[in-house]
Amino acid sequence: MEEDAGKLVHQGDITTTPFSLVDLNRCGVPLLEIVSEPDMRSSQEARVYLEKLRAILLFAGVSDCKMQEGSLRCDANVSVRPVGQVEFGTRVEIKNLNSFRALERAIEYEAKRHMEAIEDGEEIFQETRTWDEEKQQTRSMRSKEEANDYRYFPEPDLPPLKISREWVEAIRAVMPEMPEQAQKRLVETYGLPEYDAEILTLTPDSLAFFDQCRQEYPDAKTVSNWMMGEFSRLLNQNNQEIAESKLQASHLAQMLKAIDDGSISGKMAKTVFEEMFASGKSPQVIIKEKGLVQISDEGTLLPLIEDIIKANPGVVDDYKNGKKKAFGFFVGQIMKATKGQANPALVNKLIKDKLGSI
Repeated sequence: MEEDAGKLVHQGDITTTPFSLVDLNRCGVPLLEIVSEPDMRSSQEARVYLEKLRAILLFAGVSDCKMQEGSLRCDANVSVRPVGQVEFGTRVEIKNLNSFRALERAIEYEAKRHMEAIEDGEEIFQETRTWDEEKQQTRSMRSKEEANDYRYFPEPDLPPLKISREWVEAIRAVMPEMPEQAQKRLVETYGLPEYDAEILTLTPDSLAFFDQCRQEYPDAKTVSNWMMGEFSRLLNQNNQEIAESKLQASHLAQMLKAIDDGSISGKMAKTVFEEMFASGKSPQVIIKEKGLVQISDEGTLLPLIEDIIKANPGVVDDYKNGKKKAFGFFVGQIMKATKGQANPALVNKLIKDKLGSI
């Protein structure tokens, strides 16, 4: 446990005119540093470890874990060793990693740099390097040849913190549901694929949105599809988190019910969903405002179908001669005449029945 200090943001090219900006916005903020053992063997392992750790911290409510804002940061220590060598190679620390992608690429670059240097007979020095996102490479910041270069010193006003087993168990008893527990619940209780469960449990807000929507609409897979599809697309497009969105879980559930009862079609639903996302309005209000009520009345649709069939005898002949496109022509004409509001399934049935009776 530490207090956050000033943050250096390094700019420029070290070979020309480098400079650093000092960011003091987080000075004095409590900081928890988690140090792993040197038991990761690839950049992919390191990324998965950090993603899992981030998920646990998010669900525990410890931090919002926004790497781009500094509330979650990562330094990577990299070393390589020839096959068969027992001792670890010389360690190099990489800083300025503000995304999972940067972490993965920086480790891959640094490992390759070490291997090429060793193969060329060069010596690797213990140092701190920074990741240059623009050039996709690491560059040296400062040397740290000895442990005392880290300038450790004791703080006399901070006594040791002793954590009892009773305290640990008391905290464990009130811990919220963790990501892996939630994934298991979604798969076993609702029959969701493991992939869906992993996506829905990336953040506590995503899981809470799903759970609330499913309470009002029982088809978990349909809820999952809309969340991973249209909802995810609009969030990414608008650079938003779920907590920042105006869309309410109850409104998504109401919209899905409107599809099921034939009030709107699946195509109309996408229009309704986008408006719900943009305005926060309920689906009922949007359907009324935009006149999106689906026409499912046979008495309204049959006269239109009969008129279009009578007006296109040549297309009727094509249909009877086995040309499938002819059927699609009639469906298209009805949808055009009703401005897309006709119930597609009912239209297909009525046209098929009518053409079959001619």
